[in-house]
Amino acid sequence: MKYENLFTPGKIGNVEIKNRIVMTSMGVDVAEPNGKVGQRWMDYYAARSKGEVGLIISGIVRVNETTGIGLPMQVSMARDKNIESLREGVEMLHANGTKFFVQLHHAGRQNEAILSTTWGLVQLGEKFIPNYWNYAIPLCRKLMGVIVPPMENNPTINNLQKYVMLPNVSASNVPLDTSKNGAFPARVHPLTIPEIKLLEKQFIDAAVRCQRAGVDGVELHASHGYLLQQFLSPWTNRRHDRYGGSLENRMRFILEIISGIQEKCGKDYPICVRLTMDEMYSTIGDDGKGLTIDEGIQIAKRLEQAGVAALDLSVGGYETPNHTVEPINVPQGWRTYMVKAIKDAVNIPIIAVGVIREPDFADKLIEDGVQDFIGLARPLLADPEWALKAKEGRTKEIQRCVGCLACFQSLFENAFRFESCECALNPKCCREIDYKNMPKNGAGRKVVVIGAGPAGLTAARELAARDFDVTVLEKEKVSGGQLNAANKPPHKEKIDWAINDLTNRAKVAGAKIKYTQEVTEDSLRELDPYAIVVATGGKAGVPMKIPGADQKHVMTGADAMMNKLKITDKNVVVVGTGLTGLETAEYFMAQGNHVTLVEMQDKIGPGLYVQHYYDLYPKLAEGGALFLTSAKLTEIGENDVVVEVKGGGKVQPKADYVFFAAGVRSVNELVPVAKSVCRKVYAVGDANKVGTIKNATSSALQIAKEIN
Repeated sequence: MKYENLFTPGKIGNVEIKNRIVMTSMGVDVAEPNGKVGQRWMDYYAARSKGEVGLIISGIVRVNETTGIGLPMQVSMARDKNIESLREGVEMLHANGTKFFVQLHHAGRQNEAILSTTWGLVQLGEKFIPNYWNYAIPLCRKLMGVIVPPMENNPTINNLQKYVMLPNVSASNVPLDTSKNGAFPARVHPLTIPEIKLLEKQFIDAAVRCQRAGVDGVELHASHGYLLQQFLSPWTNRRHDRYGGSLENRMRFILEIISGIQEKCGKDYPICVRLTMDEMYSTIGDDGKGLTIDEGIQIAKRLEQAGVAALDLSVGGYETPNHTVEPINVPQGWRTYMVKAIKDAVNIPIIAVGVIREPDFADKLIEDGVQDFIGLARPLLADPEWALKAKEGRTKEIQRCVGCLACFQSLFENAFRFESCECALNPKCCREIDYKNMPKNGAGRKVVVIGAGPAGLTAARELAARDFDVTVLEKEKVSGGQLNAANKPPHKEKIDWAINDLTNRAKVAGAKIKYTQEVTEDSLRELDPYAIVVATGGKAGVPMKIPGADQKHVMTGADAMMNKLKITDKNVVVVGTGLTGLETAEYFMAQGNHVTLVEMQDKIGPGLYVQHYYDLYPKLAEGGALFLTSAKLTEIGENDVVVEVKGGGKVQPKADYVFFAAGVRSVNELVPVAKSVCRKVYAVGDANKVGTIKNATSSALQIAKEIN
């Protein structure tokens, strides 16, 4: 076997695991609103267990139903009546040969108190109204619409505390810096000792319920800035009683929980701890703040002494989110030096994540003694069959996670709509229940897909899997569409993974891809298609109404990157500071140019997901970029531009090149041509409605399901 290290059995405590692949915990919102396991949860985890994952660690499971609600569709082990539904899930996973741990969680100061308050209020109705949950979600959506109004340009967003009835709880009154992560502000209540004791009991009772449900072990979430880590960290724990101060005191909370679980469940019942090795404050200029690797090693040793069966290692928290959930530019295995330091200090198994994307890389980590088990989180959102494909030597069929952060952005946005997480490259993610019975009734009928971007390739793959005879017509020499611009800025090479993997998977499914194809009515008629899917994407444009916009040195940022434009020591003006605008600026700054960004809104990156902002903005600022906000470009000269700024003034930055990165239109001129050839014509992706990669692939999947 090629990956002998990955597929050698291992043990955590007394639990034998068939291989070294662990699906680490991710909150994805797939449970029932009452905290029970339902069919959506079952199908989501079944896809990963059938995909040969050895151990699954559940998404965050709450132990407390007042201050501890992390997600609205989250499993709850705070109630005895949820045990049986969890048992059904465990039995399903065991039948697939997968072991299962439950991660017990309390967010502490990082809880969305607005969500907890609203959800807690509507839960009251469960006691009094039959079938209450049929009404609860619409009611919650309505309440959340009032409590959390649209964020753009809303002056009340900074005053949300007045809506919050329940404060968050923590070791001390140290509020979260919400500017770093997009979370909502909330008051923080330092836990009293009686409240600490109650929470300890709730953790312990939840572990007992897990054991009664047949769960193989539990994991305590002491990472990513959540409650247990808030007690461990000297930054968030400012207490002066026996739960604060020295490391021994700061560890008292988690050690008492561990001891209580051992007493109730037996010392042979495996307890894993997800541990932050380093809070990474030094990376944002706060040297010496919070937990660092040296103290992380000491905590790991004491947890081993307390009888913990394994450590699941991570880093960071909500104030350092780009180290906890890394963006696209972070290389595989960047945490290796910290993981190895912990492993060398203890003798219990080590699970660790850290941008591990490819089986060859994962296998080498075990071979080199860096860790005992490979932790995969986002890779198993992108491809639930990652392990199976590695085992069978089908690595080229793996859809690798590129770190686009669509999953976390969607989780944050969808939670307040009571919907599940999404993956840009796997539109079935968390929606397995909706697509598990797609019929294979294509019967060789011909389908033409026009365009080999993400939408076209997704449609082609899914239709070919349904036994349609699929031909993709692409006008360029390569697949990828607009991704061939997105892969050009520095450290965006993983976008090539998306292009290659989407292409390979479409071909493996049976789709034929023809390049340099000029599509006409005659060429379509010659193919005699049963259905046509138009996936011709979108196109950014230059607003020609601006005087001077027709000059040769004016173009879109996407076109410039697509054509690999290389310039040095020039004055570059980028108009628009969405993701494409910031990446265009990064692309030309890396070539040694002087960059000015013009934004009509009053802040850089309006509507941009906060992690993308904190990935790109600091680099541009450090590189000397000039930012003009509340500004409108009104004229383009031969070597400068005129920009009107707020208050009526004007500035004239030098401009050897001007790149527009605002406004994309659908390219759908072939829709009427296709309709002249056959009745069944569907536009997908940007050709239908301009959006993200996630929107493109999900719309393509939906159409692929509907064609009959």
